[in-house]
Amino acid sequence: MSAQAPSAVILIRATSFVPNPATAADNAFQADAPEGQSDYTTSEKALAEMDALAAALRDVGVRVHVFDDDDHTRPDSVFPNNWVSTHAGGTVAVYPMYASNRRHERRHDVLEMLKSEYRVQEIIDYSGLEPDGIFLEGTGAMVLDHVSRVAYTARSHRADVAVLERFCTDFNYEPMAFDAVDSDGVPVYHTNVIACIGTDVAMIALDMIPDEHRREQVRERLAVTGRTIIELTEEQIREFAGNAVELCGRTPEGKRRYVMAMSARARRSLRPEQVAAIEESCEIVSVEIPTIELAGGSVRCMIAGIHLDRRPPLEEAELTEAVEAINVDDPITPDGRYVAKDYA
Repeated sequence: MSAQAPSAVILIRATSFVPNPATAADNAFQADAPEGQSDYTTSEKALAEMDALAAALRDVGVRVHVFDDDDHTRPDSVFPNNWVSTHAGGTVAVYPMYASNRRHERRHDVLEMLKSEYRVQEIIDYSGLEPDGIFLEGTGAMVLDHVSRVAYTARSHRADVAVLERFCTDFNYEPMAFDAVDSDGVPVYHTNVIACIGTDVAMIALDMIPDEHRREQVRERLAVTGRTIIELTEEQIREFAGNAVELCGRTPEGKRRYVMAMSARARRSLRPEQVAAIEESCEIVSVEIPTIELAGGSVRCMIAGIHLDRRPPLEEAELTEAVEAINVDDPITPDGRYVAKDYA
């Protein structure tokens, strides 16, 4: 299995989705809901889009963990990849978030699910850096080459180089930071809107890196991995063509299949030769998510990939006698109460 393409993902089914006013200042991709459309209608449309993405991923054999979120104070919780990432070897990272109303998107129940269903050795939590005003919004801020161990990062309010270097030291990545701006000179708020790295293909808007020397360094670093580089235009970036992610699914017969998940809007922006280059190594799975894209993110932002080894079901696990002795089905505390597992 490719280290680049996870076979399981986390999605958040946010029942109170609306474009987040707290993030509009530095997110040039964000837009308002249509005039006259109520927040309720916006949320209902977004829910249908979230469900469609979950169904499309399941249809191609990707394991999908969906968590409901009914908290109306978390309008951006549909984008969990900003606060959590997982890594081969059993490590999980939790990140500091730029917008104060996004910081309580971090969820204990998500981490507990990861620990119970996958092999987690360590959780490294950088969120304590928020009071210092330095942020690194996960795999939004970084586009990670898990094979060659490179963290491509466009500097912004949401991607502080000091935290990036800490992450790279902890997780053994090479930091590759650069400036990226649009044609108006506005910095790109998240690296994952301009770049996507798959197993055999990389899509990136190199022309949005204004420093010519740094641009060529990024190009060379990608090329040396042997990947096919698909250069995206700024116009395609504005259609979210860069906000895609490669996943590993399964055919009905159980055969491995690699898919590139993106929005239908992103898919329509690609030229035929770009589509052909992607399809040399993976299928394209596209879903219409126009409502969610109002928030300035697309399919990649909605997906937190799980790069962890799955635990065997408890009934199949080999337990020592000592562990079996304490694993009673209905443990009772000294006061006579049953201990209930509550992941809500």
